[in-house]
Amino acid sequence: MNYLLIYLDAGHGGKDSGASGNDIKEKDIVVDICRRIEEGLNNYENVEVLQTRTTDVFLSLDARTKKANNAGADVLISVHCNSANAGTARGFESHTFPNSGAGTIAFQNVLHSEILKELGSNIEDRGKKQSNFHMLRESKMKSVLTENLFVSNSADAKLLDQADFRQKIAQGHINGLEKFLGLKKSAQPPPVKTPSGKLWIVQVGAFESQKNAEALADDLKKSGYRPLVKYE
Repeated sequence: MNYLLIYLDAGHGGKDSGASGNDIKEKDIVVDICRRIEEGLNNYENVEVLQTRTTDVFLSLDARTKKANNAGADVLISVHCNSANAGTARGFESHTFPNSGAGTIAFQNVLHSEILKELGSNIEDRGKKQSNFHMLRESKMKSVLTENLFVSNSADAKLLDQADFRQKIAQGHINGLEKFLGLKKSAQPPPVKTPSGKLWIVQVGAFESQKNAEALADDLKKSGYRPLVKYE
């Protein structure tokens, strides 16, 4: 079975806080948005999601693109927040590398549109831009960098500080990926972790023959389940 590999890059981290202002830091906002994107993508079939970071650690730009390139990702989204000296600057924008090809431009068009649609008409559209950013220049797959509002703007920062609004940003990214990649929702929802982080496991068979185990797994897949075949 062929899986689509989506790579998420939460910008900055560790000693690099990224933009900061109005009592929030970019590195914290974007890692939360990426976590929410991955959680949402777990509801789709034949999708694997990897991230450059899921905790507050520092990674060089080179290490980030090497991770995505070595994994053979199909698409990459680098998630950021914006900042400006002028406190009046606000809104959403997206970036691709210049002359990166029709496929990447199509990806940007869909992603940009779906994010703005989810955020609503009150969010300023700052446009689709082309920039010589490392994450876009050095990645080998279709890559888009999103700048999700301004931490330097008090109104934008107030929105970014709200979990519900960060969920909207994440959902916009999810919707864009679904539309561009043609993702399909899973018939069976993913397991929900308990507060302890542990899961209840349901086992439906155990076989000495690998062939018999795989046959049952195939039947379960046809019914919309996600079986795990493990030899112990």
